[in-house]
Amino acid sequence: MFEFQPHLKGELLAMRPYRPEDWDALLAAASDALIWDQHPIHGEWREDVFRASIDRALADQGGLVAIDLVSRKIVGFSRYSTLNVEPGEIEIGWTFLARSHWGGPCNRDMKRMMLAHALATWPVVIFRIGVHNLRSRRAMEKIGGKLMDRTQVVNVSGAEHLHVCYAITRHSFASSDLYAGQQRVTG
Repeated sequence: MFEFQPHLKGELLAMRPYRPEDWDALLAAASDALIWDQHPIHGEWREDVFRASIDRALADQGGLVAIDLVSRKIVGFSRYSTLNVEPGEIEIGWTFLARSHWGGPCNRDMKRMMLAHALATWPVVIFRIGVHNLRSRRAMEKIGGKLMDRTQVVNVSGAEHLHVCYAITRHSFASSDLYAGQQRVTG
């Protein structure tokens, strides 16, 4: 049985299940409009819109906060889901990092941890990215995501958003430089 709410530790970040007492710190990390300027759901930096997003994650399988190992501050969020995938797949998505953690190895560290955990159970991990979110699409390609011949229209709060899908397989991950040095912490 897959653990949707693991405790993971990388080189720069740790990830653990979101708790209600994390709300203020998570909102502070997410309240920068530039984080969301290419995101298909506009206004994620606003508390009401962000709250709805977190509530959707919690209603599914929950979510994980990303914690900077040096500052011990919450700097992001991501989650696993099986709602919009095909058999044998799991999604990693709804991911963000504070801008203070862009442009370096933090996204790679987060994805490495999450992929290692997911691919121990699932043969394929899917990433759905808004078609116009070029920043996230480039980041996905940098870590070895392959653009699939699949798009999805995602309905969020009555609005439809076109997404492209990327995949990373167990085989491609195991033979990549992302795999090296992965640690998993339980508890």
